[in-house]
Amino acid sequence: MSAALIAFATTFALVAAVELPDKTFVATLVLTTRFRPKAVFAGVSAAFAVQALIAVGFGSVLTFLPETLVSVAVGVMFGLGAAMLLREGFRAVPSEEDATQDAARGGTPVSFVRAALTSFGVLFAAEWGDASQLATAGLVARSAQPLAVGLGSFAALVTVAGIAVLLGRKIRSRLRPRLLQRIAGFVFAGFSLVALGSAVVG
Repeated sequence: MSAALIAFATTFALVAAVELPDKTFVATLVLTTRFRPKAVFAGVSAAFAVQALIAVGFGSVLTFLPETLVSVAVGVMFGLGAAMLLREGFRAVPSEEDATQDAARGGTPVSFVRAALTSFGVLFAAEWGDASQLATAGLVARSAQPLAVGLGSFAALVTVAGIAVLLGRKIRSRLRPRLLQRIAGFVFAGFSLVALGSAVVG
């Protein structure tokens, strides 16, 4: 199996696992209850494309740094991602559920373009500094496969958004978001330790 394919598969699996219980998934669910699904999907997909490019660009810059410094940077990024995921996973009150319920009560018909632009804005803002963005940048720096990682990240984000749009609120009762967040948080913590260990050994 080629390095590019491994990078793609690794990125897809990691980002998908992180995003299923994340605010991105919940935000897409909420938007779908208010706007037409096709408009929401178009808007969030465009937002993911832009954010994936930003993450890949940042990760590519890191590849020009000394290997030890890159390992430290990657370790810090995964560490931040782990902290965010574990904080959400062990939080007592799931406020996202309240937000979803509130959004489901209303729903004013709007044009396709306006719904898509609204969805783009919400998801573009939500992805800044998100765990998946940090993971994408870190994987680019670690694997030196920007195209494969970028495509893997984008594919995972769009897949998660598609699940949210197609299944809507029903999927919330079948998932245990907090358990997924905890698992993903510990995985991120492991990646962080490995990267920081490489920096110390190097």
